[in-house]
Amino acid sequence: MKLGLGLYGNMLNADNFRFARQAGASHIVAHLVGHFNTTEAANATAGYKDMGFGVSVPAKDSWTYEWMRDLRAAVNAEGLELEAIENFEPGHWYDVLLDGPKKKEQMEHLKQIIRNMGKAGIPVLGYNFSIAGVWGRTQGNAARGSAGTVGFHAPEEPPIPKGMVWNMVVDPGTFDPSGRSGTIGPVTQEQLWERFTWFLKEILPVAEEANVRLALHPDDPPMPSLRGAARLVYQPRIYERVLGVKHSRYNAMELCLGTVAEMSEGDIYELVDQHSKQDDIAYIHFRNVKGKVPNYDETFIDDGDVDMIRLLRILHKNKYPGVLIPDHTPSMSCPAPWHAGMAFALGYMRAALQIIERGG
Repeated sequence: MKLGLGLYGNMLNADNFRFARQAGASHIVAHLVGHFNTTEAANATAGYKDMGFGVSVPAKDSWTYEWMRDLRAAVNAEGLELEAIENFEPGHWYDVLLDGPKKKEQMEHLKQIIRNMGKAGIPVLGYNFSIAGVWGRTQGNAARGSAGTVGFHAPEEPPIPKGMVWNMVVDPGTFDPSGRSGTIGPVTQEQLWERFTWFLKEILPVAEEANVRLALHPDDPPMPSLRGAARLVYQPRIYERVLGVKHSRYNAMELCLGTVAEMSEGDIYELVDQHSKQDDIAYIHFRNVKGKVPNYDETFIDDGDVDMIRLLRILHKNKYPGVLIPDHTPSMSCPAPWHAGMAFALGYMRAALQIIERGG
């Protein structure tokens, strides 16, 4: 097993690569969506209310082969490997998700992104086939010592306005948070699975040729539907259906342990055992929670409902070769709350792995 750190687009710099290496990581997962905190994204979002994570403004160069090549070189220069790019930009594929008029055009762009990744030597694309996205979480202090964290507590679910997908605004011209200009839903399970099956069958041959694994993240929060839109993977057993659309090593799982722990059914230990034996897991989000939908809070890695050491022992037993990243963590009370939370999680994971790998 290998330790990694996930970084947003505005954090992909030498200082944060060195922080990852110092904290014991060997791999980086780059999350490019929204290129958060950049001037372009901030300007696009200014003036909007209830815009979720903001306006989806695809960075002009981040998805090219040259940019990916240079990013990988910068990561390598600090003694690390670039394991994955996480998520397509909503602005690149909203009509694939919505079965809209531009879906074929957008699909060709997604295919080119995969080809660029393969040429640049980036082995995994993590993605979340979701219309509502990660929505409804609230900030709080439910973690140990009143650390800042997020939770989900059965919020009201207004329908998704037109112009919004994946909890981001993709068409500012039509977006109206009141919904007076219309909504995108409802979207049924049958419709969602038709769209997903079309997407996967279109893109998987390109991924196989490019040697890039496609890794599907489960829905967080894992509800059967959210804001009137059906969800794809909201119970552990549904991964079998995803993998069965086409059996291929390149049709894989981005296994988020926190999301699986939030699900109302299933056994997380059995799921990890089964799919790590079968080499279905491309990489893992390693985090912990207390509670299940529709009420849960994220916690420190050692302080939730899940026995994380037990999961590491299962992965070790099955010789899981992939990367684990802390995903998000509670923020600690210090001048660098994000970095401190990540350092705590990575230190815990590294120590646990060393003990397990040495027979302890």
